[in-house]
Amino acid sequence: MRPHVDQRHERVLELVRERGSLRVADLAAELGVSAVTLRRDVEALAGQGRVHRLHGAVVWPGGVSTVGPRARQESAESTASTPSTGSAESAEGVVIGMIVPTTASLFADIVRGAREAVGAQGGRLVLGVSGYVDTEDAVQAGHLLAGGAEGLLVAPSWSGGVPVGGQEQWLLDRGVPTVLVERSAPPGNPAAALDRVRTDRAHGAAVAVGHFAALGHHRITAVLQEGPHAAQISAGYDSAVRSLGLDHARGAPSVREHGDYDSSVDYLVDAVRERGVTAALVHSDEDAIVLAPRLQARGIRVPDDLALIAYDDEVAPLADVPLTAVAPPKRAVGEAAAKLLLQRLAERGSGRRPAPRQHVELLPELRIRSSCGAKTLAH
Repeated sequence: MRPHVDQRHERVLELVRERGSLRVADLAAELGVSAVTLRRDVEALAGQGRVHRLHGAVVWPGGVSTVGPRARQESAESTASTPSTGSAESAEGVVIGMIVPTTASLFADIVRGAREAVGAQGGRLVLGVSGYVDTEDAVQAGHLLAGGAEGLLVAPSWSGGVPVGGQEQWLLDRGVPTVLVERSAPPGNPAAALDRVRTDRAHGAAVAVGHFAALGHHRITAVLQEGPHAAQISAGYDSAVRSLGLDHARGAPSVREHGDYDSSVDYLVDAVRERGVTAALVHSDEDAIVLAPRLQARGIRVPDDLALIAYDDEVAPLADVPLTAVAPPKRAVGEAAAKLLLQRLAERGSGRRPAPRQHVELLPELRIRSSCGAKTLAH
């Protein structure tokens, strides 16, 4: 029969007092309870001032810690009323859950960046994959939390990149520190109050348009893939075209369903021949690789007749005509998100007042190759 919570608390206090400090995972195993249950016990006792809670460990107040000199230093710091500076702290033993829609394409590097950041501080990243199935996000979150995750990095399967119809509610109900990754929520949506880290894709699109304009292109279009990033890329494209005074009416972007290459080729051929378009931004670079030979088969040469800039830079250098591409800072996004979540866990564990929530946007860069061309166009 499981002991009553009060009995369990007393046993926790007895063991921690006796040994000075214990790792949460070890203590949970010794008491025969889940790590989640034990963490709740420790949080309750820490809130009463009866123990100190570190990342993955519990320490007796004033006792001798056995979790290392860095942890002892943090224990002393956590008793002071100093505000968080956002500096890195040890996350020894902490488990971070991360949910992504896929481990392919840009998410491979995002996961890698997060894993390295968590591992560098002594923690462990555990992955869940939703497969772009909206209802699977909550299932994966429940599984990760039940397995001991203390916080979540989440790229939800929101088809437009933002929640609609209450899609954010499961996130808000989890009650653990959460950072959105490559996703956002509009002002007024409850999820807008969550920390988030993402690529500023609008900026990337604007840089691409600006590069075309600097090469002398005045009629520029975009062919975008439906999905979480289309709205940001389209907004950046539109803003740059208007700001630079380019011919917006003749280069309106096309947003198509994934894999609908025939309509994209028809659109671009018409844009070149009927509307005088000379340059196009294509999302993604994989799609640009597919489109380039189809355009050539229709008599449109890249970059002579149509300069191309791809978006994502996953395989852009491998194209027959190497593609100039907008490159999101994928690994840096994962690293920044993980560090932000670790900061939140440190604040919670030490009882410090949380720093203001953050909406972080990292800027992509333009990697110039052959496909954008450089010839001077007639005015």
